[in-house]
Amino acid sequence: MGLAGPSYPKRIYLSTPHLGGGELAYVQQAFESNWLSTAGANLDAVERKFSELVGLPAVALVNGTAAMHLGAKLLGIREGDEVVTPTLTFVATCNPLLYERARPVFIDCDRASWNLDPQLLADFLRRRATVNRLPKAVFVVHFFGQSADMDPILETCQRYEIPLLEDAAECLGAQYKGRHPGTFGDVGVYSFNGNKIITATSGGMLVSPHVGWVEKARFWSTQARDPDPHQNYVHSEIGYNYRLSNVLAGILLGQLEVLNLRVQQRRAVAFRYRDAFTEIPGLEFMPQAPYGLHTNWLSCFLIDQTRFGLSRNELIRQLEVSNVESRPVWKPMHTQPLYQGYECVGGAVAEDLNRRGICLPSSSSLTLEEQQFVIDRVREIHIQSKDRGC
Repeated sequence: MGLAGPSYPKRIYLSTPHLGGGELAYVQQAFESNWLSTAGANLDAVERKFSELVGLPAVALVNGTAAMHLGAKLLGIREGDEVVTPTLTFVATCNPLLYERARPVFIDCDRASWNLDPQLLADFLRRRATVNRLPKAVFVVHFFGQSADMDPILETCQRYEIPLLEDAAECLGAQYKGRHPGTFGDVGVYSFNGNKIITATSGGMLVSPHVGWVEKARFWSTQARDPDPHQNYVHSEIGYNYRLSNVLAGILLGQLEVLNLRVQQRRAVAFRYRDAFTEIPGLEFMPQAPYGLHTNWLSCFLIDQTRFGLSRNELIRQLEVSNVESRPVWKPMHTQPLYQGYECVGGAVAEDLNRRGICLPSSSSLTLEEQQFVIDRVREIHIQSKDRGC
């Protein structure tokens, strides 16, 4: 089938930064005070405000991957340890395990939320307990802005006394039964990458109910410099250059002021797509689990090729010709060349979501005109494909 159709005059991106207007004042304060590195008033303030938001002590880091790495170290993950993690996630969830030479064990997701399947986790840990081979930790990912079903996951982890790390990089602003995802386990991790709901252009946050762990992460993040009365550079542990800068902390302070608005805007984008596509066969909206608030960080749909008229990949190519960026749902980790050979429990659901899932432009700054163009193109592509018998 040939690729043709109207093209939008400017690129419609998948997920772009959306500044609120207050960020510049905080950045200007950093410049005026000359605190531009990894200390300063903005950094202190953003940790305090984030802690107030989620209800746990927090340390600001250079990105979410750094927070994942320090979280793994806080859980005591070392060479040879096995760690359970969802297979349907971005690679940054799992790579810190390889940093520490640990071994991931991948578990499939459920169709109700696209998150880690609680029953598969319970069954896996029960089998492992019978042979005295429990994993060192469990990682759970809150996928594309929706919380995993935490109650059964927590119950299972507590039963076997296994620590839990939550990768909440994609779902700041979401809720699970009135609480923030990322605050249920031993460590929670957030990201402020440029494509997230709020951004510092980069940045991450680590939270924990264990105050000492947060302080340990802060120590590691500044090269693990030991206290010394003579201000010498004394180091007794491996440290990392993982601390957020005071300048980027200023951007994040401004972004936190508009977090609730950004969530509302993302959800409005997703529901406009949902309502517009109601009568198009073969387009299934990402489930909205009943136990919490889904931010709809990305607006995702599953495509039934037979009913819709063409495959997910063909739709992505057609939209690309029209200057519209769209993406597949994440490629499962157990299918990645990097992670070949690691154990995976299930995997068919994640593979299906990756094969049929599409993420449409979801920016909170997406204009009604831009979104209507995307909606119209999807409709036109569907009609043309059916007419041509593709």
